[in-house]
Amino acid sequence: MTTPVLQAEGLTKTWGGVRAVDGVSFALAPGEMLALIGPNGAGKSTLFNLLNGQVRADAGRVRLAGDDVTGLPPRKLWRRGVGRTFQITATFASLSVAENVRLALLSHHRRVFSFLRPSGDLFAEEAKELLDRVGMAAQLQKACGVLAYGDLKRVELAMALANRPRLLLMDEPTAGMAPEARQALMAQTAAIAQAEKIAVLFTEHDMDVVFGHAARVMVLDRGRLIAEGAPEAVRADPRVRESYLGKQG
Repeated sequence: MTTPVLQAEGLTKTWGGVRAVDGVSFALAPGEMLALIGPNGAGKSTLFNLLNGQVRADAGRVRLAGDDVTGLPPRKLWRRGVGRTFQITATFASLSVAENVRLALLSHHRRVFSFLRPSGDLFAEEAKELLDRVGMAAQLQKACGVLAYGDLKRVELAMALANRPRLLLMDEPTAGMAPEARQALMAQTAAIAQAEKIAVLFTEHDMDVVFGHAARVMVLDRGRLIAEGAPEAVRADPRVRESYLGKQG
């Protein structure tokens, strides 16, 4: 049996007496696209931050490929192959597309200070290859500050792939994008995930994106998982329709 890339075991986090995440457990397989949805305040961001090491759990464990990584900070999880994209893109506007990706590569190879002094074309080819994979090779010399928002999301995806992740966490990856660009980005992500056996967990408010690209869907409400399974089964679940989907239309 294949070891899950990610296992959450009873994760719990309380803020001011409110259980933002309440005993959440799930597993994520290599190459799988798993969507996490739920109403505002359901605890999705807190769960993401627990998985990424930005917040310490009150209880529970996080395992990466079988290894206990509970409580490790984001930089150490990055070293172990956890990539992340954010709802608001995290790129340097004044640097070129290629330079942003090279910075991520320099970090992965522990050479980040090389960027502050002449370093020739260190990792330039690798940066170009990553940008080619996300459809941005033709714009590698452009400053990120002049890019369309959808293109910025592609650059951020290339940066997240720089450490050759086995797990990719994507927080509302299509927020702010036009509908066609949303579908294109997630189709591209799914193709990369399948080809390289990268496990992907993403949050998303666009249900067309969720049900069009997720192999499995989890629904969080008031910190608890209320449903998990194939997209159509989750869509038909009366608890999900009452707590979330019914409020979308």
